[in-house]
Amino acid sequence: MSTPIYAIGDVHGQLGMLHAALARIEYDGGPDARVVFLGDYVDRGPNSREVLDLLIEGQRAGRNWVMVKGNHDRMMARFVERCEIADKHLPITLSWLHPRLGGRETLASYGVDVADTDRIFQVHERALAAVPQAHFEFVNGLPTFHQEGELLFVHAGINPGVQLDQQIEDDLVWIRQEFLGDARPHPWLIVHGHTPVDRAEHCGNRVNLDAGAGYGRPLATAVFEGSDCWLLTDAGRVRLEPNPR
Repeated sequence: MSTPIYAIGDVHGQLGMLHAALARIEYDGGPDARVVFLGDYVDRGPNSREVLDLLIEGQRAGRNWVMVKGNHDRMMARFVERCEIADKHLPITLSWLHPRLGGRETLASYGVDVADTDRIFQVHERALAAVPQAHFEFVNGLPTFHQEGELLFVHAGINPGVQLDQQIEDDLVWIRQEFLGDARPHPWLIVHGHTPVDRAEHCGNRVNLDAGAGYGRPLATAVFEGSDCWLLTDAGRVRLEPNPR
């Protein structure tokens, strides 16, 4: 039997949901369970700072955790470090501080309130003073993927057909249609988040665990034994079968 590996979808500042997910994992797999977090720890939800504190504390304590980088995590770190307000993958009208992206909620969790009349440099100065250096150093140090056995854990997906060591960070944290629309088998079952769906789904060659926690929906948590997959619920494991295509 394969050793279980647990995965948690996009957290988006939902600390209460994250605690509940970790409790379900510990109940199913014990305190030393192997857990992979799929990125987007910040933005939209109310407790981005506290989520990063929890992950950093777990890392320092030597928990059996792997955290990969998400696009929202990268946007946050780049704004705090160098006042980069927009990612090239976003429409020109969207910035990290736009209500759709949730940067204001992240800054609020650090005690930084943003008014519509604020200049960007003013917000950046307050953010740089409020966000601990350990937080953006943590984000910058995160890997962009984690491969273990038959599974590849990544935030957004991969560029299909490109060797793993040739994949670029922009794709691993941002890609959508080229990856989501490709039904061909990959060398691994890819476990990802990034693109919200109404509920976690198994698409045969990939499993999407972004069930929309950033919008108040449940935080998806799954357990894998080899390529077999179950969702973890309050009632225990529920088999996640591939969707018919």
